[in-house]
Amino acid sequence: MGIIVPAIIPTSRKDLEDKLSQLSGLCEEVQIDIVDGVFAGPASWPYITDAKEPERMLNDGELLPYAGEFKFEIDLMSADPESVAGSWIGLGASRLTVHSESTRFIPRFLSSTHGIYGHDADFTPGLLALGLSIGMETDLALIEPHLKKIDYVQFMGIRKIGHQGEPFDTRVFAKIATFRKRYPTIEIQVDGGVTLENAPKLLQAGVKRLVVGSALWKAPDLATRYREFDELTQRHGIYG
Repeated sequence: MGIIVPAIIPTSRKDLEDKLSQLSGLCEEVQIDIVDGVFAGPASWPYITDAKEPERMLNDGELLPYAGEFKFEIDLMSADPESVAGSWIGLGASRLTVHSESTRFIPRFLSSTHGIYGHDADFTPGLLALGLSIGMETDLALIEPHLKKIDYVQFMGIRKIGHQGEPFDTRVFAKIATFRKRYPTIEIQVDGGVTLENAPKLLQAGVKRLVVGSALWKAPDLATRYREFDELTQRHGIYG
């Protein structure tokens, strides 16, 4: 069965809180897109106002809003993921997605993160999942050497990342098929351009998690649209 994960690109901390309040009671997992304005743009919170805000929140003993209700995935669109990942993990992220194109030091990042926060540090198994995101134009060869160090792969369903509303690129189906044939046991999620129309085919292709942004937030009624997506996972989200 597939899972629908609403995506939020926050323009401010209040915007994040407002959107989470709208999702309260609908779902258990949320992806927060953190865009630094360098690797991808336009910038999101906290980079719009103060990039150091997460660090200060952590030092003050705070967690992400609604931390007791949601499991958070941070989609880290940052040109320097190593320097900022720790704050988001400390603030309550249980999944951390790093874009494979954002750093030349993937092995170092994965090893250090596992060493500080992962199984190497005797964390409870499953407390933190690490994933690599791969763009439409990026060859699978970039992530293949690192698959034993990650828990999932995120395929981008759009060419231009960093903001919602981009058109879905159907080439992702072939990319998913190639990857799944080579690595049938690795969890796949798709982010970008997911709609009610293409979701069934993505689920049937073996995608476990569908990250949905504008198709939810631009709907006439958020709750109704989420339930429509969720119903699709009941009918199409079973795969071999």
